[in-house]
Amino acid sequence: MSAIVKTGFNLPGQVGKYVGKVRDVYDIDGQYLVMCVTDRISAFDVVLPEGIPYKGQVLNLIAAKFLDATSDILPNWKVAVPDPAVTIGYKCEPFKVEMVIRGYLAGHAWREYKAGKRILCGVTLPEGMVENQKFPEPIITPTSKALEGHDEDITKEEIISSGLVGREDYEKLEQYTRAIFQRGTEIAAAQGLILVDTKYEFGKRNGEIYLMDEVHTPDSSRYFYAEGYEERLARGERQRQLSKEFVREWLMANGFQGQEGQKVPEMTPEVVSGITDRYIELYEHITGDAFRKGEYSEAQMEQNVIECLKSLR
Repeated sequence: MSAIVKTGFNLPGQVGKYVGKVRDVYDIDGQYLVMCVTDRISAFDVVLPEGIPYKGQVLNLIAAKFLDATSDILPNWKVAVPDPAVTIGYKCEPFKVEMVIRGYLAGHAWREYKAGKRILCGVTLPEGMVENQKFPEPIITPTSKALEGHDEDITKEEIISSGLVGREDYEKLEQYTRAIFQRGTEIAAAQGLILVDTKYEFGKRNGEIYLMDEVHTPDSSRYFYAEGYEERLARGERQRQLSKEFVREWLMANGFQGQEGQKVPEMTPEVVSGITDRYIELYEHITGDAFRKGEYSEAQMEQNVIECLKSLR
């Protein structure tokens, strides 16, 4: 099985194409977006030299499942999933912020806390917390969306005063963020998981706020296994995670953190196959569904998209 690391579609009504780190996005008539989730994989803001077979399908299908599972909370951009690795959706005007919500003191929040900071994105953090401890209530720590490089922490008042998002819209974004996170938390709990933190992207279409992009995938979210969480916390041990962190850990163990002069370690067929297996494991744990492997190709993806677009245009 070969990884699909790029697409070169020629679609009816195509007026533009954007190539991101792992996704190729086609603009159809300025009305729809065709989002192809390729098998490219990135870490430390670097696209790694080998693709991971089925990774695109895993991420796309998880996102589609959670878009459907939250569609009663607010409308979302998804129109159709014509191929396991492709979603077609409405083109929205995106808000220039990402809504990050954290239920636990982990990752970036812990690193800031450990360094002595007690205010994160304008939110005051309790004293005396330890890594991976649950917050009394989930906190929202938004970031400004960078076109290149890292997103930057930003406060609610900075977002509003700078005009990135109006106050009324921002209040709605916060309400939606909490509601979606609560739904994701409930779904994760049913699978024996803890949804630790995640991020959401929103946009506007016809004056209404829409949920966009990937939702609750292991690339955008952090999960812990619920079993043993309290015991590990009490002993100060690392939690069992369900996220892309294992890829970063493999890179760091082999001397790569994306810094100048460092070289990506060799991604042998065994390493690539192992990462594929982990992504499929993530899919099955998060969704509760069995993952079905199947032969697929760029040509097949393109044909599936073309057939779907015929019904939409």
